[in-house]
Amino acid sequence: MGPEIEAWRPNVPGIHEVFHARFTTHAYPSHTHDAWTLLIVDDGMVRYDLDRHEHGALRDEVTLLPPGVPHDGRSVRPEGFRKRVLYLASETLTGVGAAVDHPSVRDPLLRHRIHQLHQAVRTDDLEAQSRFALIRDRLHQHLHTPETPQPAKATVAHHLRDLLDARLPDTPTLDEAAAMLNAHPVSLVRAFSREFGIPPHRYVTGRRLDLARRHLLAGHPAAEAATLAGFYDQAHLTRHFTKLLGIGPASYAAT
Repeated sequence: MGPEIEAWRPNVPGIHEVFHARFTTHAYPSHTHDAWTLLIVDDGMVRYDLDRHEHGALRDEVTLLPPGVPHDGRSVRPEGFRKRVLYLASETLTGVGAAVDHPSVRDPLLRHRIHQLHQAVRTDDLEAQSRFALIRDRLHQHLHTPETPQPAKATVAHHLRDLLDARLPDTPTLDEAAAMLNAHPVSLVRAFSREFGIPPHRYVTGRRLDLARRHLLAGHPAAEAATLAGFYDQAHLTRHFTKLLGIGPASYAAT
């Protein structure tokens, strides 16, 4: 059985996408988002690696994955899993380090509020916006505790990521980036892969897929979304899109 997917862009500032899905055999490859991934599981259990450490997403927990950090995903049980996701703008929250260390929290009130928000985004914009404000405040409390560590000093890998983000969708070549950062290309690839767990080209692909999803949900045809997101053509987008979600961009836009 193939994946069952529903996705749309709600009228709630700070939420890029609402994503409901049921997966059985599909497994997410390692990828990144430019948004926070706020996830609740309704059936089954998801096992995933975040920043090269294994975690599990359970039904009675809330999972919050930070932007820019590689993760994958696969079902623990043969019958698969069903989940609901909100992709939040990167500036909505701070505290990436805390989310990397503790991506799942057991907070029944927070989970219930997220469930209510998923219901409200279909029917009432004002209710959805109000509920999101309460959720954002509670997430902030979880992410910012007295022992929250200070962010690490930026390295050449972080400078490369900033450069790639700033130039999307038309990112510089590796040689151009190396010249701009006064580093050797091989050293850049090694530093980036060591710091973030994926090479630069896979990071860029993930960011372009984020852009393509938003263009598709905004009503752009798949071929146009591919060009706007920096892919060579629709076939190039379809290959990467299907690998990530198990369906093609045209089917995704039709959900």
